[in-house]
Amino acid sequence: MQALVTPEWLNGRLNDEKTVVVDCRFLLNNPEAGESAYRQDHIPGAFYFHLERDLSGEKAEHGGRHPLPPVDRLAALFSRVGIDESVTVIAYDDQEMSMAGRLWWLLRYLGHERVAVLDGGYAAWKRAGYPVTAELPAAVPRTFVPRVQAHMLADVNGVRERGADTVLLDSRAIERYRGEQETIDPVAGHIPGALPFFYKDNLTADKTMKDAESLKARVAPFAGKEIIVYCGSGVTACTNLLALHVAGRPDAKLYAGSWSDWITYPENPIATGDE
Repeated sequence: MQALVTPEWLNGRLNDEKTVVVDCRFLLNNPEAGESAYRQDHIPGAFYFHLERDLSGEKAEHGGRHPLPPVDRLAALFSRVGIDESVTVIAYDDQEMSMAGRLWWLLRYLGHERVAVLDGGYAAWKRAGYPVTAELPAAVPRTFVPRVQAHMLADVNGVRERGADTVLLDSRAIERYRGEQETIDPVAGHIPGALPFFYKDNLTADKTMKDAESLKARVAPFAGKEIIVYCGSGVTACTNLLALHVAGRPDAKLYAGSWSDWITYPENPIATGDE
């Protein structure tokens, strides 16, 4: 399935019982803001998934700020809102498609390809004048059967031991990549050898995804190479993974723990500045 859908496409399928819409709005600096906004208004029929309660696991010594949830917990969550292999899932947010991208990636990681992100998020939906509501939806539970796609995931060892033909892309702002500014994680800098690839550079001024040709040009230098993408905690990297998918590179891997996992290993080297 295509990675992105338009508000027009989604509006035409709101009454389709085999389409499940999920609101993923979330602010890192205000963890309850997304759900509060959802309760004020959302796309009709949309359920709400919270990044930290639903789409992340429990924090531990390693694994980063937003570790992957246990597979059985995700399967129970998806089952509860009526997702099975026959259902198409559309995720949206208002955070440059990174939170929705996290759900998109998780579903694909568990073998569910019928999932896409609303291009431009909730703002694009409202700009188009489509309906919103505060009414909470009633779920029709189904049984989600996970089929883990381990090849989509890179762990810390995979990043350490990557070969010369593997490109490591850092999705964070250039100031964080260089180690000039770090307001989230306790250590500044980047993984040695990583290239800066800011996730917002995939977007137009209205926060929709750039066209496929522009994205293909951006990733052209990586032709024939394996790609691993990371960010601070494995969330904004998902906007890059969406862009890579649109650009014809659906094979790119996510280092889910990302920088916040890397720095929990004292033996891991750290780079600053440009490379």
